[in-house]
Amino acid sequence: MARKPATKKAKVKAKASKPAAAAKRPKTAKKAAKPAAAKRPSPTPSGISDKDHLMSTIQQGTGCSKSAAKRTLDDIVATITASLKKNQRVQLVGFGSFDVTRRPARKGRNPRTGEAIRVKASKGVRFKAGQTLKRSV
Repeated sequence: MARKPATKKAKVKAKASKPAAAAKRPKTAKKAAKPAAAKRPSPTPSGISDKDHLMSTIQQGTGCSKSAAKRTLDDIVATITASLKKNQRVQLVGFGSFDVTRRPARKGRNPRTGEAIRVKASKGVRFKAGQTLKRSV
């Protein structure tokens, strides 16, 4: 191990005596700066409806007005509803899918009287969570 030079002149002389290759170090590539983490959406606070919370999230994310955010959310719900009325599947990749299910007519019993009754055929909506949503919960 080399001793430290005692004076300023000795330091300059020691630097000059080093080989040129040793004096210059190869520049290493700078690490890419991490992108700013996306702001995680907050859960709906108590005392506020989910629809109001969704509207405020749309408003903050896009910078639009509150009325524009309300129209956007209403249009999304209306589009999903119209597709389900046509018996079409609505799939939001990563979030989940909405399907129309059919229940056939069946026989049932009136619990009060025990009388046999006929239950009409009906349709219902089923939501199946996507993989991304399942993993995040």
